[in-house]
Amino acid sequence: MKKPPERLRKRPPRISGDVRLRLDIAYDGTDFAGWAAQAGQRTVAGVLDEALTTVFRAPIRLRAAGRTDAGVHATGQVAHADVPIEALPNAYSRAQRAGDPEFVPLLRRLGRFLPSDVRVVDIARAPSGFDARFSALRRHYAYRLSTAPYGVRPQLARYITAWPRTLDLSAMNSASQDLLGLHDFAAFCRHRDGATTIRELQRLDWSGDGDLITAHVSADAFCWSMVRSLVGALLAVGEHRRTAAWCRELLSAPARSSDFAAAPARGLTMIGVDYPPDDQLASRTLITRDLRSR
Repeated sequence: MKKPPERLRKRPPRISGDVRLRLDIAYDGTDFAGWAAQAGQRTVAGVLDEALTTVFRAPIRLRAAGRTDAGVHATGQVAHADVPIEALPNAYSRAQRAGDPEFVPLLRRLGRFLPSDVRVVDIARAPSGFDARFSALRRHYAYRLSTAPYGVRPQLARYITAWPRTLDLSAMNSASQDLLGLHDFAAFCRHRDGATTIRELQRLDWSGDGDLITAHVSADAFCWSMVRSLVGALLAVGEHRRTAAWCRELLSAPARSSDFAAAPARGLTMIGVDYPPDDQLASRTLITRDLRSR
């Protein structure tokens, strides 16, 4: 029996769609103009998008849990990328080693493509409903200062802010406690059209280890420049230039206060992001997308 022409033969349906990947990322923010891609600027997302696009041979765009500012670092940034399913095989290596987890070859390839100040430290298939930004329960930051008379040791100078004056940690911790909870943090946020400044600050405390002083800051989310502004205001309290009552009163300000300066970016590091169990990811996303208002 004569075979039908090639064009008439049945072919398997083309599989299309995207596979969502979760990426855990670390970077030294010193030489980046922040996370978000910007034309003509070297940014973390721009560098990563370019590397991933090269590896997958398809346009890839990352979405992050938090868009850090210029000069801010990360050891625990989380992002997701939607990769076309037909491009996914490009992540694998012909020389894949026995026992390697699925995306270890991709990690190795990215290690060769990326500059030394940004690393993808883990990659995994994201569970259903996962969104790096909207599924997050909270973000964690650490801010580090040195009050040593000589400043900061050269090996750490990119990550710790030198502070030339004595700080009263007890006063700073007392003022910090007044800021915890759900508030409008407009006084601590740079304006961004359409963005809410209502946030739930869940942790803000200070500890000292010799000359090293560290602030731990956690919230459900942060608005633009909020962490550095909180630190800047509390440094004024720690120097006894302002009182704890002044800091608390800032919560009633309708817009960014000019009474204090934000702390320098170099001392700030994003250290982690918390997510709910997999079966609660989708519902968390719906809650987060519902813009807060009083």
